[in-house]
Amino acid sequence: METRELRYFVAVAEELHFGRAAQRLGMAQPPLSRAISQLERRLGTTLFERTSRGVTLTDPGTVLLQEGLAALDAIEAAERRTRRAALVATGEPGIVLATKAGASAELLAKLLDAYAAEPGAVAIDVQLCGPGEQERLLRDGRADVALLHRPFDSTAGFDTEELSVERQFVVLPAGHPLTGRDGVHMADIKALPGLPMPRWPRPDGTYRDGPGPMVRDHTQLLQMIALGRACAILPESARPHLRDGHAAVEVLDAPMVTTVIAWPTHSRSLPVAALVRTATRL
Repeated sequence: METRELRYFVAVAEELHFGRAAQRLGMAQPPLSRAISQLERRLGTTLFERTSRGVTLTDPGTVLLQEGLAALDAIEAAERRTRRAALVATGEPGIVLATKAGASAELLAKLLDAYAAEPGAVAIDVQLCGPGEQERLLRDGRADVALLHRPFDSTAGFDTEELSVERQFVVLPAGHPLTGRDGVHMADIKALPGLPMPRWPRPDGTYRDGPGPMVRDHTQLLQMIALGRACAILPESARPHLRDGHAAVEVLDAPMVTTVIAWPTHSRSLPVAALVRTATRL
């Protein structure tokens, strides 16, 4: 299959309408229909059921949509990484490091300082991300390396080195009755009246339904907690960001958070290798 055919197919599969897909692709509908029919003939299967009521995906079409999206993402990631490698080769700014905003701040600062002192160090563009976003940036080629946090981020398909393991605590408004305890359990937090967990944006910018406040960054989150509108479970490394309006209590049955430095398994970037060596040495 050609990349062009995959893009055509994905557009139709997502729109489930040949006219809208053609408009999205900036082409006429007849050549799009012919291209899809040709793809079906070559694969020897029907990808779409076409009826007077509309267009639906067949089971083979659903498989191709999943595989096609992954293939197109991989192609775009390869293009981005190749362009960035070319910039490094010409001496222009180096690698992109993605990390969750507000997490592992002390570790990140030590890592950047130690790497900058290494001979041949290149510039590092640090991208501060919302929850889960750093993994997406690494997968789609917008980042060369990332700090990920298991069990919340998936490290499947990456090479990793473990950097730290830490407990989690719940952040509450100062003066809350639970702050007098040495520790709480997850069931205690779920039963808190009026202090729901925050809602973070999905990749498409929408929010899940629920009672928690909508937040986009840790500044908003901490302000909502101080106002008594939310609570949050965070790793120990986030404690330095707390202010007078906050209190922290260890969550005794929360999973440990493991911070790893991760990079694509096929990466041959010398600056990334040097950064990883520095991180593991620290």
